Amino acid sequence: MTTTTPLPVTAVTCLEDRALVERSVELDLAPGVQRLRLGPVTALAADLTLRAELSTGSVLDTRITRIWTPPAPEPPGDQDSELRHRVHALEQEQAELGAERLRLTARLALLGQLATDLLREIAEGAGQGETEPARWTRELDRVDAEREEYGERLRATDARLIIAEEDHARAEAAVELSEREQPELLGFLELTVDSPGGPNRLTVSHLTPCALWRPAYRATLAEDGALTLETEAVVWQATGEDWSGVELTLSTARSALAGEPPRLTEDVLTLRPRTTEERRTVEVELREQAIGSTGPATDGLPGVDDGGEVRVLRAPAPARIPRDGRSHRVPLTVFSTPATSEYSCAPELSPLVTRVARFTNAAGHALLAGPVDLVLGSGFTGRAELEFTAPGAPAELSFGSSDAYRVLRETEETRSSAGALSSRTVQTRTVRLHLSRFAGPDEHTDQPVTLRERIPVSEVAAVEVRLRKELCSPAPDDLDADGIARWQLTLPPGGRRTVTLVYEVSATAKVAGL
Repeated sequence: MTTTTPLPVTAVTCLEDRALVERSVELDLAPGVQRLRLGPVTALAADLTLRAELSTGSVLDTRITRIWTPPAPEPPGDQDSELRHRVHALEQEQAELGAERLRLTARLALLGQLATDLLREIAEGAGQGETEPARWTRELDRVDAEREEYGERLRATDARLIIAEEDHARAEAAVELSEREQPELLGFLELTVDSPGGPNRLTVSHLTPCALWRPAYRATLAEDGALTLETEAVVWQATGEDWSGVELTLSTARSALAGEPPRLTEDVLTLRPRTTEERRTVEVELREQAIGSTGPATDGLPGVDDGGEVRVLRAPAPARIPRDGRSHRVPLTVFSTPATSEYSCAPELSPLVTRVARFTNAAGHALLAGPVDLVLGSGFTGRAELEFTAPGAPAELSFGSSDAYRVLRETEETRSSAGALSSRTVQTRTVRLHLSRFAGPDEHTDQPVTLRERIPVSEVAAVEVRLRKELCSPAPDDLDADGIARWQLTLPPGGRRTVTLVYEVSATAKVAGL
């Protein structure tokens, strides 16, 4: 019979939708060509990716054989049913009763031997004329009493053992009917090697599905403004074997993507003269446009956003990932950096005033897009989303809304002509923002709040957008090229402020669609 040598997992490189598993074992090989059997290994191992190397010698043939094997008996866990816990308890009770029965049987045998020795002593003493009837009676009575006591305890133990065996048989029959365990498919690695003999190190690697990872973070904002960001890897694996004490590496490489360029198809462009109606009018429309930032767009692209470049992260300590298919967090890095925080509000999107912290990525590696658990002085406050952030790049996190602020937004629109003989139409839009602060009796300091409101941005010369600063109250502190107006307001406890924004959208008579 061929001896099976264990082949434990020593290192794992977890990819976006699979894992590269590395195994190694020390062997003492005989000289010459020989066949080895190692395992068990996961039956999900991809055969075409199997690679095996010896430190001295060569591997002539490598293959994986798969065998259906009954599951090994294990004590039930928290996820198992009450019936399985009942079977386990009855098995323990049977073992305890069996051990108790052996002890009682040995005690009764010892007492029987003691009675035999005592009767022989009486016979020998009577033959020699030595009579001690009082002692002999006392010893015989004590032995008989003990034999009767232990005999009764043995009968009670046998009765309890019979009941426990019957209950165990019924429980096992119920488990067999309701929770029959299917055989487990295990893989074994069979190698043909040529070795000069002596100590040797075998290294095996292969890809396996049913394993993936995603980044996650925990951000803690201190009272002094320092922000601590912990980077973690959330790993799932259901490969059929535990990863215990492995060197864990996380990669964003997508090995499943094809390496061929896309096929090119013809794109025919044709020119035609504009019609009279098209020359007379200019079609425009209002549309929502997201403001782009660095990094690729993730819409429709599931997985890890790595900025278009493969990123590799390594766990600082050996990790243990059970095979239960549940999420397990592995700490990666942690850093603290000064952060600036402000209360900010965009009333057009939400009436809530949120606390936003801005900081610089000082982790030494890119921060991949992922969820962030937010922690303030009072504890966990919610969850946010962190976008892809390059090393040294700025980032921001929202730490939830404040109940001390209320924002009310009102809009008003009027339409008129620029003059009696003018062919331009002017739309005047007025936006009023009412901001109020509710403060407790212990609050006496002013609090700055940043308001943001947008105005349209025209892409055609026939439509003009103009901010009426003389009608704004107060005028915006800043207006960027994307049409975002910003006010930096300061509210005392219980204070109120009203911000008025006025802008005009003028268009010629040729414009249609506004």
